[in-house]
Amino acid sequence: MTQNLPDDLTGDLVGEDTPEIELTDDDILDAMQHIPGYLDITTEDFRSIYHLAHRHALERMFVGVTAGRLMRRAIEPLRPDTTLDLAARSIADSGYKGLPVVDANGYVIGMLTENDYLKRLKAENFLELLLKMLEDSFEFTHRCHETAVSVAMTQPVVTVGQGAGFLEILDAFHQHAGRSMPVTGADGRLIGLLLRKDFFAAYKLKESL
Repeated sequence: MTQNLPDDLTGDLVGEDTPEIELTDDDILDAMQHIPGYLDITTEDFRSIYHLAHRHALERMFVGVTAGRLMRRAIEPLRPDTTLDLAARSIADSGYKGLPVVDANGYVIGMLTENDYLKRLKAENFLELLLKMLEDSFEFTHRCHETAVSVAMTQPVVTVGQGAGFLEILDAFHQHAGRSMPVTGADGRLIGLLLRKDFFAAYKLKESL
């Protein structure tokens, strides 16, 4: 089931601190007056019931969709000793903006993205890089064919398990600004890649993170 959430909820809906409309005592007393009969309940009890009901409703709305179901499979990860020129070709061929880096045992040790290349070339974006390349004084001081992925990759990397649900995935995406995130199996090894756009599309959310 997909849900439309207000824009102001998409940025903060994480962990146990799920946003709720804060109820004042006046709100609660007004609501209780519209319930027939006598209610032997305090405003604090009412507020506790509301909090629990809110959590239950969220779990019911978002149950069933996990990282394992949303992830892209058949990912060809990078190796830490691969040179940056070959890694760039792999990323371009993959169609993604970055790829996970794994060790010899398949454990995720980093993430190499387009932004990592920009950082190496001291540019904020590709347009700035292009402008620098047009300058006569610009020199490539970084040699991609001699530098290993392990030197340029982002680490530590944020990952999620294949059983991660809505709140856990959203919390993980809040921890980094990347467009994708490695998904690991029960043994901790890479099994897929979860794209931010796929996650938002699954719930029809605006990419406001």
